[in-house]
Amino acid sequence: MTDTTKIQNQLRALVLLTQTEEQVARTRISQARTDAVRRELTQNADNAAARTIEITDALRAAGGVPDVVTPAIGRLSALLKATFEQAIPLEEALLTDLQLEHQLLDRATYVKVLAEKAGEAKVQRLAEKLMDAHRATVEWLTVVLAEEALGGPAALVATPLQKVAGTVARAAGAPVRFVHNTVNSALDTVQQAGEETTERFGAVADRATALTDAVRETLTVSRAAGLRRAERIARREGNAEVADTAKAAREELGDVTADELPIKGYDSMATNDAVKAIKELGTPHDIRVLIRYEETHKSRSSLVSAAQTRLADLAKEAVGVSS
Repeated sequence: MTDTTKIQNQLRALVLLTQTEEQVARTRISQARTDAVRRELTQNADNAAARTIEITDALRAAGGVPDVVTPAIGRLSALLKATFEQAIPLEEALLTDLQLEHQLLDRATYVKVLAEKAGEAKVQRLAEKLMDAHRATVEWLTVVLAEEALGGPAALVATPLQKVAGTVARAAGAPVRFVHNTVNSALDTVQQAGEETTERFGAVADRATALTDAVRETLTVSRAAGLRRAERIARREGNAEVADTAKAAREELGDVTADELPIKGYDSMATNDAVKAIKELGTPHDIRVLIRYEETHKSRSSLVSAAQTRLADLAKEAVGVSS
């Protein structure tokens, strides 16, 4: 096989994978925690669409003929990925995104070397451009995963079904366990039977989402009250471990008072002063408490974004990524 043929084959593969990358980025937009992340994902998707055009043009210039099926396959691959990943935890979905980006980076690197050997300067420059883009995305996804590993909340918010899949072992109540088991059963059927059962899985996913939302809404208030009572009794009886566990659960629900926040006088601060104080927070736990409080009580997007940025800085330090 000649180098030219290899280049054509790899460019075709890059068109397919880049089309999938674009569609995946668009599915992630709805999971963005902040407007800044939403804008970044939108830009990533638009850039991927532009790269698809560039790669297709390079393929034609190299003597290859882009097939009309490839874009459709890319969209289908992304759709199936988005459907099936609803039954897996968010971190697993992000790891598959990372796997896709690594494959794109590796193929672009391979094309660069092939083009350099063949004297195809334009293809080489395109490959180098692709490598830069995919390195940046790999770094971003690595940081998002690190945010989740540090205790989050990450830049992306899990869908209701992903929350069920990720927390079912710790969740209280039979309804949530039923959702998890039903989704697992449906997913197994999909994998064995194919397209016919995809619709059944979608129906189960819709019902599970509705049930999860209903369970969350009805349990949150009563759970918070119960946790406060449990914490109060545990502290009165000197059981610090149980009291701390109850408090941690309250924090996850955003059920904290202003005087429990890691920043003293936070509620009375001007926005600029609050942002400065947030930049001084040193632990993922404190950041998480603050974000949950904002999302539950205030919903001030600028402060949530500032806290998310601080968490990203800590995540970059954890994985050795320079800011």
